Amino acid sequence: MTPEALNTFFSICIGFALAGALANGYQALSQRPAGFGLLQEGVAPRTFAAVPFLVFAAPFIIMRNTLRGMRLESRRFEFVMMATVIAGFWSMMSGTFFLMTLRAAGVLT
Repeated sequence: MTPEALNTFFSICIGFALAGALANGYQALSQRPAGFGLLQEGVAPRTFAAVPFLVFAAPFIIMRNTLRGMRLESRRFEFVMMATVIAGFWSMMSGTFFLMTLRAAGVLT
């Protein structure tokens, strides 16, 4: 495995872990699952604060909704595969940003 592939895999794992931690932390604090409905509360400070949260929690929310829809609505395989690819790419991007932020802060070398 090349170093670039290993770095990409690590970014995907960090992105999914960060997304899961954020979504589960939100659920523990608010007693309701996080979702994209947070953006539908109109023009309010809470809505603007939800945007950065959803940027990093989105891969977990996408996969949770996809797997739930696969069980309850019998969604087609193609839809589930497409959602998994989107969530994986999104996770890679957010994981890369998080790792770059840690490197810039001097936490990682």
